[in-house]
Amino acid sequence: MNTNGTAAAAHSGPPPRTTVAALGVVFGDIGTSPLYALRESFGGAGAPPLDRFDLLGVMSLILWALILIISIKYLLFILRADNQGEGGIIALVALLNPWRSKPDQPRYWLMLLGLFGACLLYGDGTITPAISVLSAIEGLHLAAPQLSSYVQPITVLILLLLFGVQRYGTGRIGNFFGPVMLLWFIVLALLGLRGIWLDPSVLIAFDPRHAITFFSGNGLSGFLTLGAVFLVVTGGEALYADLGHFGVGPIRSGWFLVVFPALVLNYLGQGALLLHHPDAIQMPFFRLAPDAVILPLVVLATVATIIASQAVISATFSLTRQAITLGQLPRMRVVFTEANESGRVYLPVVNWLLMIACVGLVLGFGNTDALASAYGVAVSMDMVVTTILALVVSRRFGWHPLIALGAGTFFIIVDSLFLGANLAKIPDGGWYAFVIAGLIFLLMWCWRKGRAHLSAQLARRSTGQAAFLEQIEADPPYRVEGTAVVLTGREEPSVPAALLHHFNCTHVLHERIIFLNVTTADCPHVPAAERLSIRELGLGLISIQVHYGFSQPPNIPVALKLGEHIGLPIDTESLIYILSRETLVAESDRHGLAYLQTQIYLWLARNAARATAYFRLPEDRVLELGLQVVL
Repeated sequence: MNTNGTAAAAHSGPPPRTTVAALGVVFGDIGTSPLYALRESFGGAGAPPLDRFDLLGVMSLILWALILIISIKYLLFILRADNQGEGGIIALVALLNPWRSKPDQPRYWLMLLGLFGACLLYGDGTITPAISVLSAIEGLHLAAPQLSSYVQPITVLILLLLFGVQRYGTGRIGNFFGPVMLLWFIVLALLGLRGIWLDPSVLIAFDPRHAITFFSGNGLSGFLTLGAVFLVVTGGEALYADLGHFGVGPIRSGWFLVVFPALVLNYLGQGALLLHHPDAIQMPFFRLAPDAVILPLVVLATVATIIASQAVISATFSLTRQAITLGQLPRMRVVFTEANESGRVYLPVVNWLLMIACVGLVLGFGNTDALASAYGVAVSMDMVVTTILALVVSRRFGWHPLIALGAGTFFIIVDSLFLGANLAKIPDGGWYAFVIAGLIFLLMWCWRKGRAHLSAQLARRSTGQAAFLEQIEADPPYRVEGTAVVLTGREEPSVPAALLHHFNCTHVLHERIIFLNVTTADCPHVPAAERLSIRELGLGLISIQVHYGFSQPPNIPVALKLGEHIGLPIDTESLIYILSRETLVAESDRHGLAYLQTQIYLWLARNAARATAYFRLPEDRVLELGLQVVL
């Protein structure tokens, strides 16, 4: 179902306000690329010479990358592949309904491909803040040369402050992000016009023949330059990931009316500057400005990169929460920073790991030239994955098969060219993104395998609800006053092994028992009217399934309030919640990879957040029943 219009309409305020707000969230990454992208195209060993022929060729590549990848692929095609208005690679994978697929099914391998793509975004999430803020602060080399030795310390300090304030949320200052980024894009455009005035002939770079002749004239060197040119479109995935926050309309309006013209003008301005002053290649962006305003420009650039970094950090939080909800990562502590906006979350563990990684990148790589070698690999592979998945699900959106196949094939070829050029960066730092993605994918894999094994073990020790009903009907237990909510943890109607063991020992039950299971749908949101599925079993036993979308935080007390309002005979203020707490022990005869996988799962399980906090249960009314399980 395509509900982009609904998603867009759900946001308050007239479209212009929503479009300006989108500037502060969606376009921060791609909007700060002019700080370093063109410079990197002519930096490093094997880069093409900085002459008119090659400069116009690179400029043509930059312009057509923005047109083909962002304007056409993402804005016109990919944004149409939404999951009930939600975008991003997890939402796209969920359209395949893959979570219960088996290894012999194609959906299973597409799911793994999508999950690895999601893992790659974590590498991007650590590099973007580091390279963005560092590239802005490096403007001090021009604005205040006496402070050049403080570029790294200032960058580290800003990153520490940025991650340090995450716990407080960005609700109050977030309203200023859009206007600040609007100012940033206006400045980009004005600086670009100033550069174009020097040499309007740079406009001939719109002719794609310059890009073609650049390749034919430079061979392998020209192909590898694509790795640097790709830096101008690294924010493309953010356009798709933030679809659910703003809708298609504001994102398209923001791009075509503000961002795209500003970026094109600025890149052309830098190109015109370099045609006249090749020595400006070290900092073409800041050299576009008059000397008197370079320092204020450094300040504005720093603020813009902080906003861009904030958007990436928030996206990483949201991605992690979706993965947790879908059972791909262990539960973590989630803090909701806005009382009325469940989408704004803070995950302490993720925040501090991102901070350590970002600071480590700044100290380890030292400057944006070195960091650029690590950047782009993850995003380019993600773009290939996104295109493949969008092609697979295209029939859901009524796309004509031939058009979908033709467009998909074309963009897979284009994306693969950029990916191939970026893979050449692996020895110089591109390995970093793969290491991060590989580690997170390993954790996801071990968690999935461990959960599946644990579920199988518990299933063998549990019993069906119908059989349990027959048991207590044949041998009635002693019933104590009150209602107990038993979290079953499995979609199949069953009685948890821990409760069954406790009952067999005590032969005591509450007068009313609710077997409750939380399920996650393959869509981002489930309406409140569809939250509960209730089934009366008899003898005071009730089975309830609580349905959430993968972008919704579970809150069992609130869900049961809905049941109370529709006549469920309970008092939610006096409920007792019964949870199973498994003590996990590794099987002694496991060896090799099986042993390693089990040990990783046990470590993850021991450090996972408690179910009480995750489901937001009142701690003074939770009873945990222990059970030892050998894995």
